[in-house]
Amino acid sequence: MEPIWIEGQWQLADASLSFQAHNPATGEILPGAFPVSSWADCDRALVAAGQAFKELRAVSGEQIALFLEGYADSLEARAAELVETAHRETALPVKPRLKDVELPRTTIQLRQAAQASREGSWMQSVIDTKRNIRSCFAGIGPVVVFGPNNFPFAFNGVAGGDLAAALTAGCPVIAKAHPLHPATSRLLAQCAAEALAAFDLPPATVQMLYHLRPEDGLRLVADARVGATSFTGSRSAGLLLKKAADSAGRPIYLELSSLNPIVFLPGALAERGEALATETADSGLAGAGQFCTSPNLLIVVQGTDSQNFVDAVTAAYSNRPASPLLSSEGRDSLHRSVGDLLEAGAALLTGGEPHPEAQGACYRNTILQASGGQFLADPERLQKEAFGNAALFVVCADVEELLRALESLEGNLTASIYSGTTGDDDALYTRVEALLRPRCGRLLNDKMPTGVALSPAMNHGGPYPSTGHPGFTSVGIPRSIQRFGALQSYDGVRKYRLPAALQDTAPNKAMWRVVDDAWVRG
Repeated sequence: MEPIWIEGQWQLADASLSFQAHNPATGEILPGAFPVSSWADCDRALVAAGQAFKELRAVSGEQIALFLEGYADSLEARAAELVETAHRETALPVKPRLKDVELPRTTIQLRQAAQASREGSWMQSVIDTKRNIRSCFAGIGPVVVFGPNNFPFAFNGVAGGDLAAALTAGCPVIAKAHPLHPATSRLLAQCAAEALAAFDLPPATVQMLYHLRPEDGLRLVADARVGATSFTGSRSAGLLLKKAADSAGRPIYLELSSLNPIVFLPGALAERGEALATETADSGLAGAGQFCTSPNLLIVVQGTDSQNFVDAVTAAYSNRPASPLLSSEGRDSLHRSVGDLLEAGAALLTGGEPHPEAQGACYRNTILQASGGQFLADPERLQKEAFGNAALFVVCADVEELLRALESLEGNLTASIYSGTTGDDDALYTRVEALLRPRCGRLLNDKMPTGVALSPAMNHGGPYPSTGHPGFTSVGIPRSIQRFGALQSYDGVRKYRLPAALQDTAPNKAMWRVVDDAWVRG
């Protein structure tokens, strides 16, 4: 079996079970057997991470920054091998997705984190000089990162944004790779190992386990040696992990499920309905709909323009070739979810079955439709997430029914409003916005939600069930770093004993001081 990266070494796992990856485009079993680690491996990783956390307290932000930049350089040096391996394991296209978009996004995240590590504003240092009370955020402890299936690079537990944020906070990472792309994760861990050695960080700063038994995953997130956990994946698995972590008082940050509703106002459809149909299909079918921000719920008010729009989107979904999903399990899960929506009263407009002619884990592009009345009668069942290339139209009888439907929405990562350019939609926009704003993390206007920019203003989070807590984001430095920080206060501590960020001469550009009870910028 392939070795795991643990305690600063590649070594054999304590494992009696193994698994292999599949090529979802062909169904081919890929070479390499990967271990399902026992609790003994988790325990060893936790002991090593605890020691690394102690050592990282003495490591400067500059040294961590150099590691992050070196890691990014190593990924770029092995880009061709990484992209080809990820393509085999996920069937995601080499160009533009993996080579031109996702791998560069990963290295950009690492370099942004390096800049934040040097600059230090994420620590939010505060100095009260009158009372000699000082506080800042500092690393919370070892962080466990559960990577998802749909982003083999940018959200991978051993290379993605959560790892970058945790390391910037001074927290060692135990990455739980996703079993759908283990060889990709192995290559990423090799690059991390090279950078760790080159920049002399504690060897257990980054560790990786390929897979765990469910009971060991639950035990891991609840372990007292874990500072925090981040998880991106299904609602069912995430909530089980949350229950285990909560029972032990351990922080856990979840990204679970999101329909990302889009409301198309009448003026927008009258002006540019045909163009919006193309834009909707482009967004909804990107990556076979396997983005956490894919638009799965499309809401319109009944009328000629909206009917033409529904027809045009349905035709686009019907006519475009279906891309392979990430796995046959994902295809089967999508089919079950579509069946649940049909049982809840939705009508099938196109698709609704595995693709009988396509090779691999393909599902027909699917559009369903329900009335506003049906949605109001059973909003929970009609908000079933169908993760993949499927979307549900909700056609409301009038504006008032539309507004009532919006009041029934669950929390989402995003919500979008398309509006006319003449001002005729402005009054309705205001009413719709007031209902959507508290139900999403990111509100968009005349823009599809699929892209998640690497901006400090980004919020890739939202109300439950999109995430476990609406106050945090997994994308957008420096805020994403703060998930892995603990607020630490020093009262009357001698200045030479303070951490560097709280020294009077600290170069923290975001420092605030209290002088004679007046707030001034440091």
